[in-house]
Amino acid sequence: MSAKSSAQSLRKHSSVMTDGPSRAGARSMLRPVGFSDEDFKKPIIGIASTWSMVTPCNMHIDQLARESERGANAAGGKAIIFGTITVSDGISMGTPGMRYSLVSREVIADSIETVAGAEGFDAVVTIGGCDKNMPGCIMAMARLNRPGVFVYGGTILPGIHPDSNKECDVVSVYEAIGQHAAHKLDDRELNKIEACSVPGPGSCGGMYTANTMASAIEALGMSLPNSSAQIAISLEKKEDCRRAGEAAMALLKADLKPRDIMTRKAFENAITVAIALGGSTNAVLHLLAIAHCTGVKLSIDDFNRIGKRVPVLADLKPSGKYGMAHLSRIGGLPPLMKILLDQGLLHGECLTVTGKTLAQNLKDVKPYPKDQDVVREFNNPIKADSHLRILYGNLAPTGAVAKITGKEGLTFTGKAIVFDGEEAAQKAIMTGKVKAGHVIVIRHEGPVGGPGMREMLSPTSAVMGLGLGKVVALITDGRFSGGSHGFVVGHITPEAAVGGPIGVIKNGDPITIDAVKNQLTLDIPARDLKARLKVWRPKKPSVTRGVLAKYAKLVTSASEGAVTDKNL
Repeated sequence: MSAKSSAQSLRKHSSVMTDGPSRAGARSMLRPVGFSDEDFKKPIIGIASTWSMVTPCNMHIDQLARESERGANAAGGKAIIFGTITVSDGISMGTPGMRYSLVSREVIADSIETVAGAEGFDAVVTIGGCDKNMPGCIMAMARLNRPGVFVYGGTILPGIHPDSNKECDVVSVYEAIGQHAAHKLDDRELNKIEACSVPGPGSCGGMYTANTMASAIEALGMSLPNSSAQIAISLEKKEDCRRAGEAAMALLKADLKPRDIMTRKAFENAITVAIALGGSTNAVLHLLAIAHCTGVKLSIDDFNRIGKRVPVLADLKPSGKYGMAHLSRIGGLPPLMKILLDQGLLHGECLTVTGKTLAQNLKDVKPYPKDQDVVREFNNPIKADSHLRILYGNLAPTGAVAKITGKEGLTFTGKAIVFDGEEAAQKAIMTGKVKAGHVIVIRHEGPVGGPGMREMLSPTSAVMGLGLGKVVALITDGRFSGGSHGFVVGHITPEAAVGGPIGVIKNGDPITIDAVKNQLTLDIPARDLKARLKVWRPKKPSVTRGVLAKYAKLVTSASEGAVTDKNL
C-alpha cells in the first residue's frame, strides 16, 4: 500500500468532510481553528472534554485535554478539542436538581456521538471527571465504534481536618450534617469539616461512583493501564492524557475499535474488578447501559453469578478505611488486577486500548508493598463474596440492587416507614421520626417517577451521622451515591411510578432484606398484595415539558440500565 493510500485509509470519516474541490467551504471553516494545508492530510482525532467550573471533579480537564491534543498531534494526527456537559451530583444532592444527574449521562453520550459523527472524526479521546461522565463517554464510543481511548480525570486528594489532622472528603460533610442534627457537632465544627473536605481538583476520593467506573473501564480495556488510580493534579495524569492521544492514533492504524475490545468477557472483567474494590451500586446501572450500546448481552443476574466467586479485597471508603489516593500511592489498580488474573478471575486474553491483551499489560506488574493494608491478601478478604447483591422477591419482581459489605449484617427485618420522595424522608430522619427497627421506604424516585432516579446520599448519610446505620435499613426505587453505606437496597423494579409493589407498601408493613438468599420481601399475604396492586393508580407526571419529561417517556427500567434508546 502506498503512503498516500495508507494515509487515506486512516481518514475514512474526515476525508468525506475535507477532501476535494467541493469541500473548500469546510476547509475554509477549519483554517481559523488551526488547520494548515498539511493538517488536511492527517486523520482528525476528536478530544471530548468535560471541562467545567461547575464542579472540582472537572475544573482541570481543559488542561488534560490539551495534553491529549499534544499526544495525538505528535503521533501524526490533527486533534480537535470539543466540549460536553457535566452536572455535579455532590452539589445537587438532596435537591430537585439531582433529577438531572442520570439524565446527563444520556446527554453526554448523545452530544459526543453527535459532534464526532457530524464533524467526521476518525478517532476520539474522551476525558471524564464526575460520575456520569465515564459511562456517558464510553456509551458514545461504543455507539460510534471508532478507535478511541477513555481518560479518567483523576481522583482528588483527601482533605485534612485542621484540628484532628484526620483525612476527610465530601461524604464526611454529608455525614457531619447528620451529626449536626443529632447535636454531636455545633455550627463551628460543621463549618470546619465543610471548609476542609474538598481541597482541589479531582473526583470524590473514595471508591464512590467516579472511581468505581474509572476502574471498571480500565478493566474493560478502554483506558490505559492505571488511568483509573492517578491523582488529578499529578504529573502521571498529564502523561496519561498525552499517551492517550498517541494511543488513539495507534488504534486507528491498527483498526482496533471499541466493540473489538468491549466483549462479553471484558464486561465480566469489569464486574470482577468493581466487586474486588467494593465499588458503587451504580456500576450495575452503568455497565448494563454500556453493554446495551455495544450489543453485548449483559443482565443484572451476571453480577450475582460472578459475585459468588469474587471477594472484596480493597479496604476503601465508604465502608472501608482508605481513599483512592492511598491506592494510587501503593501502585494503583494493576497489582490488584494481577492478583485477580493469577487467581483465574479475569479473562487475560481480552484486548485493550494498548493494542495488547490484558494479560500482556499485567505481565511485568509488581505486587503491592508488603507493609500496606489497603488491599488484602486473596486468602484474607474483607468479604469472601460480592457486596453487590441482586435481590428478587415480591417487592422486586424484576430485581433490585443491594450494597451489603457484611459490616451491617446480612439480613434485616423491620417495619416500613413510607415516604413519597426523598425530601419527606430526609425531614423525618433529621427530626427523629425514624427509629431503630424501621425500614425507610423512599419511592417515586425511579427513572420514570423522579423523573431521573435521584441518589439517596443525603438520607443514607443522615442515618449514618445520627448513629442509626446498624439499626435501620433503607430501600428505594431510586439509587445511591457511591458514598452511601449502611443496609441499603436501591434500583427496586418495577418502580412505583409504573405499578411496582413498592408503590403499595403501607406504614408498619413488615419487610425482610436477606443478602444471603438475595431476597427482598414484603411479609404480607399474597392475596393482600394482589388486592392492593389491583386498586393502584398512577400519579400524574410531575413534569410534562423539557428534558425530564422526554427522559421519563423514553427511559427503560433500572434493571435494564435505564437507557433511552432501547424501544425506538
